[in-house]
This record gives sequence, structure tokens and C-alpha cells, in this order.
Amino acid sequence: MSLADQVLAVNDDLPIRTQQAVHSGKVRSVYWLTAEDSQRLIQEKGYQVASDAPLAIMVISDRISAFDCIWHGESGMKGVPGKGAALNAISNHWFKLFKEQGLADSHILDIPHPFVWIVQKATPIKIEAIARQYITGSMWRSYAKGEREFCGLRLPDGLQKDQKLPQLLITPSTKGILTGIAGVPEADDVNISRQDIQANFSAFNFKTADDINAYERLLAEGFAVIEQELAKLGQIFVDTKFEFGYVTDANGQEQLIYMDEVGTPDSSRIWDEAAYQAGQIVENSKEEFRQMLLNHFPEPDILLNKERMAEREALAKHNALPVSALMAVSDTYIKLAEKITGQKIVLSANPKADIITILREQYDLIV
Repeated sequence: MSLADQVLAVNDDLPIRTQQAVHSGKVRSVYWLTAEDSQRLIQEKGYQVASDAPLAIMVISDRISAFDCIWHGESGMKGVPGKGAALNAISNHWFKLFKEQGLADSHILDIPHPFVWIVQKATPIKIEAIARQYITGSMWRSYAKGEREFCGLRLPDGLQKDQKLPQLLITPSTKGILTGIAGVPEADDVNISRQDIQANFSAFNFKTADDINAYERLLAEGFAVIEQELAKLGQIFVDTKFEFGYVTDANGQEQLIYMDEVGTPDSSRIWDEAAYQAGQIVENSKEEFRQMLLNHFPEPDILLNKERMAEREALAKHNALPVSALMAVSDTYIKLAEKITGQKIVLSANPKADIITILREQYDLIV
């Protein structure tokens, strides 16, 4: 079987029983179960949620996105072998650690397969919760041009590229396009300040203004947990993106939880500590792939300039990347996942068939 066959690139065509259209994101697809199946599984599996909570099957893929585009490789490679399994394994590990240390729960109720989560429906906070411990990436590019204020925070003069910041910075951006909020552009992924959130907390889906403090605390505490664990592995947790939402628990209480993914090489920058101490940056995250793309194409401005999105999409569609570039990502992700979890990532020869078999035989969800 070829490498291309081991890649789960299309994950929105599984015959899972659902009454709604499948929601397909850049990497994950979500199948909302029928009310009957949700209630049956809650009862059969003993999930600690409200008896009428809507459930979904979330299936990850091996697709790789960067600069808001999906990329593919030569030889029919539509994704990165092992990427999906590695991302889920890392997130599972951190979510479990968060819960054990009393931070907050996640939306995951069950893990039937390395590519699959059973989740409860959450009302998402419309914020990309970003925390930064070092000045690099887009923040450095803006800083180098003379900007000193980011998301309402003032940075001192004299910082150097890739330097550790005086303190952890929370620099949120919008999740989705929000309309009618004074001072917030109607565009996805725009920087916002804490003052913006406080003045319009309900527009960002916060139930109360006090929950702004709760999300910031959970972000900082989650960051600290991952930072400490990665330090034991000789890795630096540079920056990351978390997402949060509300769920109702089995007692009818509303809770703020972690959702999406946490601490993965897709959502975070992770550096090798020994290399950093020697004055080098060795990326153990998707940033390595982004840098490869910037070096691979003769006009990197296409990838960085949001006003050239049409050209960027054409670039991704019409250019098959070298297989070696995708395998480098595979190697980075799998090694990092195995280092973090202490367990081997075992790749399936036919992940889609395996998922269907498990969901049919153990969950009775296949039509």
C-alpha cells in the first residue's frame, strides 16, 4: 500500500447517521448525531452530560493547511501521513492533564479511534485565545516595522527577534466574522483588545463579563501546564491558540470548557531548547512547514498579504509540493506526539474503513 493510501484526506463522506449537513473545517469534519442516537449513547456509555445533550462525531483528517489554504503533494499525496493521529493524541494528552489538575473539562466524551472524538455540543466563545511567551512570527514582523501596541498591550522598545517576553501576553483575535462591534473590523482573525471584549462581551458569546477573567485564567493555566511538561522534554512552548465554549453538565450547570485542540504543533509554536540556547531556532511545529512554503515560492508576499488571497489559493491548488516536504512534517509531528504521550503512533493502512467498522460495531452509528 502506498503512502498516499494511508492518508485520510477526505473525512466528510463517512456513512454516519445524521440529520444535518456535515460541517467540514480545514482539518476536522463534524457529524451531528440524531437526538435519538445522542440520547442512546449518553445512556449506554454513561457520558456525564445532560440527558438531552446534542452529540457529534468529530473526525480529523491528515490534510495540512497553512496561510489559510490546503496544500497537497506530488505522487497523489493529499495530506501528511500520521498527522491526524498525532494531533489527536497530543490534544487528548493535554486535555486529560488539564482535567486531572483541576483546570477545566473539554468537549471530548469518548475516543473510539485515533482519528475520532465523540463530543458534546458547546456554544463557542468567538475568540481565538492566543498566548505568547516569545516575540516571533507576525508579532515580530509588526514590531520590526515600529508597532508597539498589540491587542491593547504596550511592548517596550529594544526587544530582539525570538526573545522571551517579560511576561506571558494574551493577544486575542476574532473567530469568524463579527458584525456590529464598534472598533472591530468585520473580518476573520483580526486582533482585538481586552477592552473590546469587555465592552461587547455578549457579542463574543460570553455569558457574563466575569467569564472574561475565567477564560484568561484557563488560557494562562493551560499554557503553564504544557510549558512545564514540554520543558521536561527539552522543548520550549513559544505561543499557542486555545478555544473555549460553554456546555451544560449532567447536573444542569453551565461550564466554560476547553474545545477544539490544545498544545498541538498545528496550533502552537514549539522550539528545541538546546538549539535555542545555542542561538538557533529549530521548529517542532507547523511553523517549519510555513517557513518551507515561504522559501519554496519566489514571491512570499503572496502568502503573507491577505489582499492577495486569490493568488494564494491558486498557488495551493496548482502546485504539488515535494513528497519530502510533507514527510518532514510527518516525521516532526509523529516524533513530537510519541515524545509527549510516551506511546507509539500506529498508522492504519485504511483509516476510513477502520473508523466505519468501529462506529458500526461498537456504537451503531453507520447507515
